[in-house]
Amino acid sequence: MTRERLYLFDTTLRDGAQSQGVAFSVEDKHAIAAALDGLGVDYVEGGWPGANPTDTAFFGAPPKLKKARLTAFGMTRRPGRSASNDPGLKTVLDADVPAVCLVGKTWDYHVEVALGTTTHEAVKLIADSIAAAVARGREAMLDAEHFFDGFKANPTFALECLRAAADAGARWVVLCDTNGGTLPHEVERIVTEAARHIPGAKLGIHAQNDTGNAVANSLAAVRAGVRQVQGTLNGIGERCGNANLVTLIPTFLLKPEFADVFETGVSLEQLKQITHVSRLLDDRLNRAPDMHAPYVGDAAFAHKGGLHGSAVAKDPRTYEHVPPEAIGNRRHVLVSDQAGKANVLGRLKESGIDVAADDARLPRLIAEMKEREHLGYSYDGAAASFELMALRALGMVPEYFQVPSFRVIVERRFTAKGEAVTTSDAMVKSIVDGKVFTSIGEGNGPVNALDSALRQDLGKYSQYLEDLELVDYKVRILTQGTAAVTRVMVESRDRTGHRWSTVGVSANIIDASFQALFDAIVYKLHREGAPAGVSKAAE
Repeated sequence: MTRERLYLFDTTLRDGAQSQGVAFSVEDKHAIAAALDGLGVDYVEGGWPGANPTDTAFFGAPPKLKKARLTAFGMTRRPGRSASNDPGLKTVLDADVPAVCLVGKTWDYHVEVALGTTTHEAVKLIADSIAAAVARGREAMLDAEHFFDGFKANPTFALECLRAAADAGARWVVLCDTNGGTLPHEVERIVTEAARHIPGAKLGIHAQNDTGNAVANSLAAVRAGVRQVQGTLNGIGERCGNANLVTLIPTFLLKPEFADVFETGVSLEQLKQITHVSRLLDDRLNRAPDMHAPYVGDAAFAHKGGLHGSAVAKDPRTYEHVPPEAIGNRRHVLVSDQAGKANVLGRLKESGIDVAADDARLPRLIAEMKEREHLGYSYDGAAASFELMALRALGMVPEYFQVPSFRVIVERRFTAKGEAVTTSDAMVKSIVDGKVFTSIGEGNGPVNALDSALRQDLGKYSQYLEDLELVDYKVRILTQGTAAVTRVMVESRDRTGHRWSTVGVSANIIDASFQALFDAIVYKLHREGAPAGVSKAAE
């Protein structure tokens, strides 16, 4: 049986960035785009070129995606300007991307009040802008803003906007529930009517979550004929958020009502990454994952004892709608060694570490991983630290050097002019091949000073670290109070463009930072194939 193709469009980096409290750096955008590409989504909307410095810098050096089509967002031309003489539209069309998504108003109320023009002119804005994008060789999409409200108010005009985009060459016409107030039965009815005018193979859905129905509305739209679904990781977005792709993708792949009819760009093997990708976003945003999130939450397959626990022990299907391993999650009942082993083996395979399922060293690794995660370590956003932990447990990474002690001093003082000055100094004692190296570093802050001192002189290993650069640093407080446990995430890169993330946890933020910095260096040495240190007494 031939299945229809369903296309997935992620707008985490654009619509998701409008969430209160969310501010992506360029580094964040690159990392999230790469994760989405690896997951198998079809489109990654990177932002709005020219709208802000971050998006402009991102599109100035766009990521090289293997499969997903990087998409730039923008507006149709403004009234009174031609498509060739609109600076905002030109910036979007000049972006080095294969696809563009242009927002156009399809509610007559907004056309008259917000744009201050006529419905006739509004249709021309859409047609001219889409035609200009097609002429530039871009895959063009119309983001039909407020379509559902517009259809309820004036269906003739709303549908005319869709036809204008399609006739101008739009690959996709996306029906937007911009206010998020439409309910599933309304979505199914209105999309069914729209599909009578525009082929479903050209229709998309973009649902906001203001009634908590964005996922349900997206499913209803697919049932009614759309073949592109837009959403964000973990459902982030302005106000109450967007349709959650982390919920929709497993539903499309694992529920027979959809899996038997549609195929997506995400394979069942790639689906096992979705829990990791979901938590990677949370780590990037420096926030705790929703433990009750469908499919990927830590409690999504958690069974407290008693009736449920005993039933699940006999047959997990009694209280689990899908196998947790299918989405890279795991069951919690007194988690079995077998479930833990499968999870760890999957992570090892992702890291390129080939270990047999019956390897006698695995139980010790599993126990260590669970203990460290209980203490607050998170490896979803720190793959390099996970890889090092695994390699150490398996005896596959040498000890390159030791750091028996370090000291960090922060001094705040006043100059002769009465100006407050804060300085940071660090001293690190390292041992390489039995030789003691004492290094002193200064920095803008204590972590910068510690990083400088740690890498200043490591004997024969210094040559491997010349291009090592710390590019991101995040801190999260895991417990409350002044004695709070702190988790530090560090992202590093080298001249090849390779990036890796490491983690440290401690009640002392400097100690947690040291752990993450230490792992970053060791990972670099291991990746470069540096020789092992020589074991002998320190001189």
